[in-house]
Amino acid sequence: MACVATGCRISRDTIILNGDADDPWQTPRIHNLATLIASGAGAGLSPIAPGTAGSILGVLCLWPLCYLSLEWLWLVWLFTCFLAVWAADGAGADWQVVDHPAIVIDEVVGVWLAYLIPVTLLSAELDTLQVILGALVLFRIYDIAKPWPVNWAERRLSRGVGVVADDLVAGAMAGFILCLLMTGQLIA
Repeated sequence: MACVATGCRISRDTIILNGDADDPWQTPRIHNLATLIASGAGAGLSPIAPGTAGSILGVLCLWPLCYLSLEWLWLVWLFTCFLAVWAADGAGADWQVVDHPAIVIDEVVGVWLAYLIPVTLLSAELDTLQVILGALVLFRIYDIAKPWPVNWAERRLSRGVGVVADDLVAGAMAGFILCLLMTGQLIA
């Protein structure tokens, strides 16, 4: 009931404070583990295209993991998804905006999914760099455009789950389209 005492109200997407509070859209502070993880160790603080900065961080983190077996990659991805939901939820509450632009851990798991789908489904020997770059480009297109069902996940799911879910849907769409594109390339 602290909101009643302080004069703030909670909507589905944001915590709106009374006029005496600081602007929640100002540059957030990284001061705990949740905000550090959610911001991609600061990548999300980029003044230009923080989502793209987070996606690039995602592929840079993915690159050295590509030597792992698919089973281990999926386990690392699953663990990172749970971590992303926790961190996004904590940072959103801390920064008073559920899906603050500085929260980019969701882009990391989204672009990883866009990579994992084709390397799992396609049996041919794939050029890792080509798959990673294709995943990055297609993921950013779907993440920015937010076609259905990406926009549905963003609107319907709340808090950290909603922050991460729309990027997972965008990553899945990008991954399946990348499979189609690469299958056509492999046949030709």
